[in-house]
Amino acid sequence: MMEKLKPAWVDEFKKFALKGNVVDMAIGVIIGGAFSKIVTSLVKDIITPAISMLTGDTKNLAELSFALSDAKDAPVIKYGVFCQTVLDFLIIALTIFWAVRLICKLRVKKAEPAPEPPAPAPTPEDILLLREIRDALKNK
Repeated sequence: MMEKLKPAWVDEFKKFALKGNVVDMAIGVIIGGAFSKIVTSLVKDIITPAISMLTGDTKNLAELSFALSDAKDAPVIKYGVFCQTVLDFLIIALTIFWAVRLICKLRVKKAEPAPEPPAPAPTPEDILLLREIRDALKNK
């Protein structure tokens, strides 16, 4: 009786949600979130201080900005936040590139079976007849 109350799309959704690709994607998202924290720490705690030595007193790249006027409520362009975000993206992209490249090199390639040699083409009938004639002449 419970089966009749269940909409038809529920079974279809179960098949979709339990496919290997969806589960793999979910694991990738979770690991990506954790990986993002590592990269953010790398940028914030290691790379940004090194860059701050070049830019002066700024302790954080995201603090770099300038006001459009001297007024108290003037709009502020925070170009440091943009630079920080681009830097984060480049480091994440580069790290993922190298990780995928390493995984592809480490992946064991399946041994492909050697291709079978092509079967010889059947001998044409006229050649067979010529061979018979040749053999008959040799035997005389």
